[in-house]
Amino acid sequence: MKPSVQKHSLSRREFLSLSGGLALAAALPRRASALGEVTLGDKKLSIVSDGHLVLPLDFAFPAPPRDELTALLAAYELPTDALYPDCNVTVLRDGERTVLFDVGSGSNFMPTAGRLFDNLAEAGVNPAEVTDVVFTHGHPDHLWGLIDDFDELVFPDANYYMNRTEWDFWRDEDTINKMPEARRIFAVGARNRLPNLEDRITLFDGGDEVLPGIEAFATYGHTPGHTSFIVHGGSESVIVTGDAVTNVAISFVKPDWRSGTDQDAEIGAATRARLLDRLATDETAIIGFHLPHPGTGRVERKGTAYRFAHS
Repeated sequence: MKPSVQKHSLSRREFLSLSGGLALAAALPRRASALGEVTLGDKKLSIVSDGHLVLPLDFAFPAPPRDELTALLAAYELPTDALYPDCNVTVLRDGERTVLFDVGSGSNFMPTAGRLFDNLAEAGVNPAEVTDVVFTHGHPDHLWGLIDDFDELVFPDANYYMNRTEWDFWRDEDTINKMPEARRIFAVGARNRLPNLEDRITLFDGGDEVLPGIEAFATYGHTPGHTSFIVHGGSESVIVTGDAVTNVAISFVKPDWRSGTDQDAEIGAATRARLLDRLATDETAIIGFHLPHPGTGRVERKGTAYRFAHS
């Protein structure tokens, strides 16, 4: 029997607290849903847009001096009034499997996001054909698209996978008390949605093979169980990074800057530095959830920092 779940939409006060009064973002032009594609042997990965977010600078990066922050954004020709990160959902097709990495925002987070369901059609994906959903973590833009407006699973026939620590964190009744006020709605939303998966979730640990050819790569800090995934195919691999890196300028040029979106900012920064070093050394391709759509490319060293080389 399906658990009774109370749906929680962002109230006006909660949304304004999160987005710094930027609700006018609903009027911004809709971004193109153009697809990115990566081929690994017999595997095909399509990157589908779920729209984009609008984040106040003080919410995303509260510590760096504002003039230094805006100068870095301007150098990369990015807006300096707020951050507008893309949301890139990766779809893997491998024989009989269709695997989604995260499910997007759904309709109750931000008005500029929640486009995944419509845009999947462009990738030729029928939600009923999705066999597996693998979560990087439980933040709204990765989880809230789990259910529709009738509290039904959007991908009803899929199996679901989440890091064990991540699952326990969001299911813990005390998690809401560990969150800053602006992010407490994240915990409420997760607790409202995850009961839908209690009878079909598979939990894994870092280093596990989640599905054939998909390896869980622990990138903790953004959330306690945040996980990236190494997808192996033929002689090549690509890492679906989730939110281990989030900004095409700041994450690469200033990986040590603490992020206001990380649950543990210190661990998040250390994880980011290690990840970028490994990616630059191994020259492994990545797909970044919040990098400019479609988020595909490689990490290169640039002096003592890094740069994102689009593919």
